[in-house]
Amino acid sequence: MRTLVWVVRGFIFLFLFAFAIKNTDPVTLRFFLDTAWQAPLVIVVLAFFAAGAFFGAVSLLGTIFSLRRELAGVRRELSAVRSEARVVAPPQV
Repeated sequence: MRTLVWVVRGFIFLFLFAFAIKNTDPVTLRFFLDTAWQAPLVIVVLAFFAAGAFFGAVSLLGTIFSLRRELAGVRRELSAVRSEARVVAPPQV
């Protein structure tokens, strides 16, 4: 199974490497106020992919922190219930 995973990873790497080699033509991104950025196409695509991944991860932070806060509350409630269960032990016969 590990061999298959490494073969798939190698295939993906070679595919992306071939994509990068084929897209080295310079492109110009034109911004506002007549500013421009000229770079190879693969760099532009990689930069926008990285920016999208970053903003996607940042957009999930609110959800992650709220779920962690809820989990901490549930753990506190569970420990309180467990401590009450130890205090109110049934009498032994």
